[in-house]
Amino acid sequence: MRRLAPLLLVALLAAVILKYFVLSGGETKVVAAEESVPMAEKRLESMRKVAATVPGKEAVYKTAAAELAEREKGLIQAATVQQAEVALGELVQTIARSNGVDARGIQEFRDKVLNNDYGEVTVAVQFTCGIEQLVNLLTAIGNQPQLLATNEIHVNGGGDKQKRVSVRLSVSAAVPRKLLPEKKGASAF
Repeated sequence: MRRLAPLLLVALLAAVILKYFVLSGGETKVVAAEESVPMAEKRLESMRKVAATVPGKEAVYKTAAAELAEREKGLIQAATVQQAEVALGELVQTIARSNGVDARGIQEFRDKVLNNDYGEVTVAVQFTCGIEQLVNLLTAIGNQPQLLATNEIHVNGGGDKQKRVSVRLSVSAAVPRKLLPEKKGASAF
């Protein structure tokens, strides 16, 4: 056993030398630096230029965000699309009342998606009024701080001596897109 131990040690040492030095592929490769100093300095300079534009971009972002917030004040704010439709109906009735028009009944509500960020709710009302009252009502709708628009207007002449007209008016308002439900099924043609 005493003679076998040194022989095993020599065999193990020979195997290690053979594996790491003879069979390792010969010469070792020297890894060159990927970038030279001038290239690193150019890259550093370009990174400094990019970093210098960050405060300007932040200022532009803050300005754009403030402008968007100002514009979105005109959206009808509600928790659901039904609440937005009712709020628009009440707004139209209030505007009509302030112009001496009795627009009590709401005929229909509609909603549709405009794009990824905004939707539209529409209210249709029917009433009878004088032509001057109608012109004043339409002007008042256009002067509201909310984003309102007249979608449809149908005017029929009346036979009475006061020259009153019968009007069916659809008014739309912009709302956040998140209020409108996702439409399931086939897409429109």
